[in-house]
Amino acid sequence: MSEVKVNRCYKDRMFVRLFGNPVYAQNALELYNAVNGTCYTDPKELIFYTIENAVYMSMKNDVAICLESILNLFEHQSTPNPNMPVRGLMYYGKLYDKYIEVNNLNIYSEKLQILPTPRYFVFYNGCDDAPEKEVLQLTNSFSEPDKSSIEVTATVYNINAGNNSELMERCRTLSEYSTFVERVRRTQAQEADIHAAVNAAVDSCIRDGILTEFLIRHKAEVMDVVLTEYDEAKHMKRIEQEAEERGQIKGAIKLARMTPDLSDQDIVSKLVNLFALSEDEAWEYVRGCK
Repeated sequence: MSEVKVNRCYKDRMFVRLFGNPVYAQNALELYNAVNGTCYTDPKELIFYTIENAVYMSMKNDVAICLESILNLFEHQSTPNPNMPVRGLMYYGKLYDKYIEVNNLNIYSEKLQILPTPRYFVFYNGCDDAPEKEVLQLTNSFSEPDKSSIEVTATVYNINAGNNSELMERCRTLSEYSTFVERVRRTQAQEADIHAAVNAAVDSCIRDGILTEFLIRHKAEVMDVVLTEYDEAKHMKRIEQEAEERGQIKGAIKLARMTPDLSDQDIVSKLVNLFALSEDEAWEYVRGCK
């Protein structure tokens, strides 16, 4: 069987397809109403301002939509990140550039130019513990926050199963998306064959009316991105383990050098025994730590 290509963004890509694609504008409107407390009914009123292929600090944008006087930025996160307000600031700069250009606004005019109000929401469904809801502030990143002339806030919702029930009730698609991710995790933990596990999770959702139309239409793509994300998770775990081992080796070298009259050859021998390294590998560490 060929190796699965690494792609860590399966949940991000599904989130964008579900809420950022004009084909599914009704989903976007449902989420807009849920977070803003509105009751709009016509998805044709939505304007998508998502900047395609915009990447900042290794972050690809998710969804930006405007309705009436509100410009919403929706981001999906599978790892906790306290820097979301910084990223929001950077992205909103690009969004307003686009809005000003599209609407032919003259910001050098003596007349005040009215812009849509920004509202920034982050939807987290990673495996680490996280609050049900929290508000992150840009000023927390500043060395002297009380002197700041600017503030950006990001409202972070934990959308893992069991969290934010009221939000989930207001946005059925978000609730079903959360259920889908939970089922994928559960079947991965129970089924030795990852391909069979993901297929079973997708089929169970289709059978139980969870994102049924979307999963039927995009099953092959969903299977691919879930499997590649699983492959990368294993790869990242190996990287973490290797980094931890490197730290332990360097610590052992530092400790050994505190022992009088212990030669580099003695340290190499210790590393070979402790960490099952080859002698050449051990010498690379010893030379690198001088």
